[in-house]
Parts: sequence; C-alpha cells; structure tokens
Amino acid sequence: MILLCMTTENGDSAAAGTGENVLTVDELAARAGVTVRTVRFYGTKGLLPPPVIGPRRVGHYGRDHLARLALIEELQRQGMTLAAIERYLRQLPPDLTPRDLALQRAVVASWAPDAVAAVTREELDRRAGRPLAGGEVDRLVAMGVVERDGDGFHVDPGLLRLGVELLDVPLSEESILAARNVLIEHSRTAAHELSRLFHDAVAERDPQAVKSLSARMQPLVVQALLTTFQRSLREELRKWPTESD
Repeated sequence: MILLCMTTENGDSAAAGTGENVLTVDELAARAGVTVRTVRFYGTKGLLPPPVIGPRRVGHYGRDHLARLALIEELQRQGMTLAAIERYLRQLPPDLTPRDLALQRAVVASWAPDAVAAVTREELDRRAGRPLAGGEVDRLVAMGVVERDGDGFHVDPGLLRLGVELLDVPLSEESILAARNVLIEHSRTAAHELSRLFHDAVAERDPQAVKSLSARMQPLVVQALLTTFQRSLREELRKWPTESD
C-alpha cells in the first residue's frame, strides 16, 4: 500500500471550492446510509461541519460531509464510542479535504485484523460501485489495493473505495509502481526504527504489558505518521509550478 497517499492538494482544493455542497440533508443521509436524525445529531455534537445555507434557508451538504460520515462509521466499526470519536476528529488537521478523510478512513480500516476478503470478478465490481475495466483492475493491483488469486482477487475493503477514486488520477501504472516502491522502502525503514525505539523503552516490562502497550500504540503511531506525511507532501506540492508562475 501504495499510492493511496499520492493525492494532490490543488485538485482537492478545487473540488471543495466549486460549489459541491449540493446535497440536502435527506440526500446526504441516503447516500451515507444513516438517518436524517443521525446527521443532525452528529452536527450538534460537532462531528460534522455545519451545512452551507442556500436559498430559502435550505442547508446543503457536500463531499466533505459524506467523507466524514464514512470515517465516523469506520471508527464505530472499530468499537470507538462517540466520545472517543469526538476526540479523534478534534486531533485531525482542520483543512483536510474529502480525499484526505477517505485516506483517514482507509487507515482506520487497516487497524482491523484479517480485513482482506476473497472475491470474484463480479463481486469486485459490486464492491467498487461500478464495472471496472481490465486496465483499471491492473491499476488497483499496482496500488496494492487488489491482489490477483487465480480467477479471483483478494481485496482490502477499507482501501477499495479510495483506490477506485484514485483511478481518475492521471498517472501511469509505471508511475504508480515507482511511487509504491518508494513508500514501501521508507515505511519499512520507519517501522523498523520505531519498533526498535519502543522495544528498547519497554524491554524490562512484563511481556503481557508490552503486548497490550503495542496494541494501543499501533493506531497512534499510524495516525502520527499519516499526519506528518500529509503535511510534508503538501509542503512539497506547494513548490510545484502553477499556471500563474
């Protein structure tokens, strides 16, 4: 996994700023698979940003709200209470785009063990939400979202939605593979160094306590790595030339 972090700040910012708040509360609830009452409750708790008020004082919602609802759903699936979800969301950077939130959801989904599912080609299309062309499946394989297994596939459900969205990013399969290799190399180095650091810090503790601490630390470390990487990537992308340069 991959190219899932390779999203461009400019592309997401443009999407967020082009009036995509076009869903009514009923439409948002239907798209997210929750009730209108749930959407409004989350709003009062601060889990969702307020809607954009349009003509006739009608609130409109967009991709950001939909992505946040999907993230909340995944956090609940991991067993987190609403209070814990509130704390988690408060720790996120305030300027996350819908694609950033989808990446957060993919990371949260990766906390669950044995998340990979064996599916047929037809089931892969169904989970993707649309028929996938052969070349698109090849790109998902290159991203590490899908793995071929004979006539079937192994797929990480938590990553598939983001992988399908990234199919629209204009990068070749060769570029995806090169990016994946860079990410794998550096993530393995970071994992090794962090593991060594934490192991040395708790080496004298009871083995059961070490195991418990390890389980608690994993999501925190992953969250810290993700946030740090996103900020570093944005700093690099700001150096890219723009049309006005």
